[in-house]
Amino acid sequence: MSQTNMNETNMSGIRVIKDKCTGCEICTGVCPAAAISMIDNTAQIDPDRCTLCMSCVSACPSEAIEVVRQTIVKDDLSSYSGVWVFAECEENKLSSITFELLGKARKLAEDLNTHCAAVLLGYNVKNLTDSLIKRGADIVYLVDHPALLHYTSETYANTISDLVKRFKPEIFLAGATTLGRSLVSRIAVSVRTGLTADCTGLDIDKDKKILVQTRPAFGGNIMARIVCTSYRPQMSTVRHKVMPEAAIDENHQGKIVEVDFDEKFIDPRVKFLDFIKEQISTVNLSEANIIVSGGRGLKSAENFRIIEELAEALGAAVGSSRACVDAGWIPYSHQVGQTGRTVNPKIYIACGISGQIQHLVGMQSSKTIIAINSDPDAPIFKVADYGIVGDLFTVIPLLTKKIKQLRNK
Repeated sequence: MSQTNMNETNMSGIRVIKDKCTGCEICTGVCPAAAISMIDNTAQIDPDRCTLCMSCVSACPSEAIEVVRQTIVKDDLSSYSGVWVFAECEENKLSSITFELLGKARKLAEDLNTHCAAVLLGYNVKNLTDSLIKRGADIVYLVDHPALLHYTSETYANTISDLVKRFKPEIFLAGATTLGRSLVSRIAVSVRTGLTADCTGLDIDKDKKILVQTRPAFGGNIMARIVCTSYRPQMSTVRHKVMPEAAIDENHQGKIVEVDFDEKFIDPRVKFLDFIKEQISTVNLSEANIIVSGGRGLKSAENFRIIEELAEALGAAVGSSRACVDAGWIPYSHQVGQTGRTVNPKIYIACGISGQIQHLVGMQSSKTIIAINSDPDAPIFKVADYGIVGDLFTVIPLLTKKIKQLRNK
């Protein structure tokens, strides 16, 4: 077999030597994944549960469990082509992260001289394909079925994994959203490839023709550049609001590939019961043009009310630093920063936020940053366009009052 056409990799496994197993059950007690059961007085290992921690190997007194290695032959990498985007949608409406990814995917596809495609799953969603094509998709892979009406990670991952294996995209992109993160990690495991999460930049190495994925590392203190040289597709999740949306091109033409849904991809262990939306008093954080964020300086959950009042007066979304979320003052969905949401509003007002690097990563691309803090040496002032040094409990109510007066004129 020519090494230029195929890639080989050693995969680890584990097995029980039945002739040696005495049925002592010691292995079942030490397995942290509950992957071992006793059948006919012999240990049986569930490969889907086993994490290869090797606890059973070292604990077995009769040396009846051994690690085995097998050679897996991967496909010819040159057989993969195309840049795919997962078209995330909710209630039959495409998410803006989808359009952001299509803008970047289009550029990556041009650099690789290949096509740009979108993958759309759902029920009665064929009407959304035209929007994807006008935003740059050359192909839309459509799987429309009642079982896909509500998102379940297992069913969606099984379906898309099958599409990847059949059509072999070179690159697969998804939003670093709650849905995207739960979905793409499962796909990467299924198709045996790498995944870079929370990317803020994507480019093509023109010489090697591979994807260069950039993401914050070590608390945002450095930007790591990651490549996947030996496996396909190259997979990334991308942060919201770090890339511009693809422009609408009414003249762009594309085709729709309708793929039949196979009911074997439905995970019988999972049943959709209900989806309860979080009730928020202001606009969506990711889509907001103005965001008012509170930090540790608010001192308590009750004091977030003054942030909400200012946000209401401005027609803004309410954001938060991680410290407030960790303290239980506000839900995680409001968190801005490296481990929260990346935002890019026209105006970002940071109230009582010191400005640690983890928070700055998520909001420093805002068009105008206004900081309110009692500490004149707070790091937030280094990135702020306008700063107010003062007690937020005095400044914010006065600011809210003035804005309401101006709006009532």
